[in-house]
Amino acid sequence: MHPTWTEHWWPISYVQDLDPNQPSRFTLLERDLVIWWDRAASSWRVFPDVCPHRLVPLSEGRINEEGLLECPYHGWSFDGGGQCQRVPQALENTQPNNRRSRCASLPTATGQGLLFVWMGAPDAADPSQLPLVPALEENPDSWTVQDTFRDLPMDAVTLLENVLDVSHVPFTHHKTVGKRENAAPVEASITGEDASGFTAHWEEGPRRGKLGAQSTTFHAPQLMWHDLTAKGFGRILTVVYAVPIRRGECRLFARFPFQFQSAVPRLLIGLRPRWLQHIGNHKVLEDDQVFLHWQERVLERAGGSPAVERSFFMPTTADVYVAALHRWLNANGGEPFAGQPLPPRQSTTALMDRYNSHTIHCSSCSSALKRIRAARPWAWALLWGSAVLVGIQQGSGWSSTGLVTAAISALALRQLNRWEQGLTIGSGAAPRNR
Repeated sequence: MHPTWTEHWWPISYVQDLDPNQPSRFTLLERDLVIWWDRAASSWRVFPDVCPHRLVPLSEGRINEEGLLECPYHGWSFDGGGQCQRVPQALENTQPNNRRSRCASLPTATGQGLLFVWMGAPDAADPSQLPLVPALEENPDSWTVQDTFRDLPMDAVTLLENVLDVSHVPFTHHKTVGKRENAAPVEASITGEDASGFTAHWEEGPRRGKLGAQSTTFHAPQLMWHDLTAKGFGRILTVVYAVPIRRGECRLFARFPFQFQSAVPRLLIGLRPRWLQHIGNHKVLEDDQVFLHWQERVLERAGGSPAVERSFFMPTTADVYVAALHRWLNANGGEPFAGQPLPPRQSTTALMDRYNSHTIHCSSCSSALKRIRAARPWAWALLWGSAVLVGIQQGSGWSSTGLVTAAISALALRQLNRWEQGLTIGSGAAPRNR
């Protein structure tokens, strides 16, 4: 794979979604990784997800009583540096201690709430070069940041095309975060362009200029952000990391930082649970997920990124972002999985899966789902109990208490079912088409 993609720091998880008591897995650039908390060093470790003994995934193991990463197959245990510290099958004083019993410990660093791993030559890892958003480093306590993530059925390049493209929002996201009547010419221009990415400026900005001018930065190869200051409201960023998992699959890390001029919006956002915010985020992501999954296959048949100029018809300045992205790609090594075919198209039902693409990896949503499922039997019990109460009270000619309780129980069950669906699967029906 070209150094354009390997010689970089990549985000692999929000720190708050990692459990220090058990390992977790992530696949980055087709390389399976295990993430675990090293108590001895008080830091997150990332290894290739394979035991050197019999090649099983270490992510299926545990962090044992000694704070070591323990293989699930035979109990070989590794410290944070990758050294095998225990082989239960070995005789005393015959523990293996050579390079073949070691795991590679990849360089890691944290920044702005994210865990990053370096995928290139270890000696070249420089934590000062993490791909962070400079604005969030300036007076960090002044920002209110909402974040989400999701594994998407598309290449990271397709995701970058989508999030850089400002002109699709009024149409694709009509009735979620956009309105068709706000569509207008996008007179944007590229203000800087080199091997590190590009910058762009849109003087009028979104919603026909109602919010203010917007600038855009693409920090190659995975990070982009839009930046605008809305008059009377505050500064708003839209930040996206597009992380390649394998051909046809990527993880989106999306961040929405706000720097409010008033304390009220910050207070209101703080009252909304993270898991409920994530349900809303899913709805927006699913607005375009289905057709982007199809679009990239059409582009693949046409020749991929090298063929963009003849495959896409981009006659307006609204497309300068997408054109600049592909210029960068073709001048700096191309797509991450060039030459590999995309997997078969998925069904709409598979594309709407929220549970496996997000919830099981999210500390907030997985906890909420457990609470919702635990609450359902109690709601049913209350409903049946109130029904019995209604029957008893009807004999006495007064049953309002039971009826009210039954109504509240039925509404609670309905809401619990809606929340559970919101955390497990989307409807597949975009609001713009209803």
